[in-house]
Amino acid sequence: MAENSNSRFVSGFVSILGRPNAGKSTLLNALVGAKLAIVTEKPQTTRTSIQGVLHLPSAQIVFLDTPGIHEPDSALNKKMLETVRAALADRDLLLYMVDATRPFTERDKKAVDLLRGSAPALLVLNKIDQLKDKSPLLGLISKYKAIHEFVDYLPISALTGEGLDTLREAILQRLPEGPPYFPPDYITDQPERFLAAELIREKILRKTRDEVPHAVAVVVDRWEETPQLTKIHASIYVEREGQKGILIGSRGSLLKEIGTEARLEMERLLDKKVFLELHVKVRPKWRENPLFLNAIDWRSMAETEVK
Repeated sequence: MAENSNSRFVSGFVSILGRPNAGKSTLLNALVGAKLAIVTEKPQTTRTSIQGVLHLPSAQIVFLDTPGIHEPDSALNKKMLETVRAALADRDLLLYMVDATRPFTERDKKAVDLLRGSAPALLVLNKIDQLKDKSPLLGLISKYKAIHEFVDYLPISALTGEGLDTLREAILQRLPEGPPYFPPDYITDQPERFLAAELIREKILRKTRDEVPHAVAVVVDRWEETPQLTKIHASIYVEREGQKGILIGSRGSLLKEIGTEARLEMERLLDKKVFLELHVKVRPKWRENPLFLNAIDWRSMAETEVK
């Protein structure tokens, strides 16, 4: 992998933005080399900003993954869009990701409008591994070039790693000289409680469809540590009784499946045995409740217990 070509040390903050399902979380995980953000095929999987730090011998890059840019239709979605807007401030560089397999639309144009007046941006054309013929990329680049002055245009596959070395080098070339902001063993600002809650939500998103995925919130109510075991008690919130029934499944089969898969991944994450207990609760219209939305924000999850 190419790195900073001279002896100077560079560091900076880089936000990853784009419309839903562009592959932003997959890119964050690939660049940092760890699973920090859950990944599913469902739109709006990421609900808050997620920080990941890449440490190199001559650089430190602080990435910020963000929710997909979309038209907000609930208090939750408005909060997500506020997170996107905040990620535009005080950045050294922006990575604007697009799904290269999809045609350019008016929604894409509106999303790019958010970049105006912000930091320089690279256009990152993702999912090129799905393109048998890559010639349409030139036309797609032309459409984006016509609406915004990107500093470069880079085709990649966040899934296979194709083009990631070139992307890293393009980022390094545009970062300012400066000190590292975090120690070498720091890779994310997320507490383990949030990572555990997100792993549970990831399994739910992958196993449900229709209205259920967007109506789900997960809160870790209790976290108990012993030298050999971590006990995690979590609540899964939905908005209707019918959604609760779907999540639990026949004789609790789906909830057990979700719990088992989440527990196994938590054990790999924490490197110890995990006892996981899940409860499904109905909280009507939680996506419109500002107090609840604040309570499930990861920044307060470690101190706040949702009643």
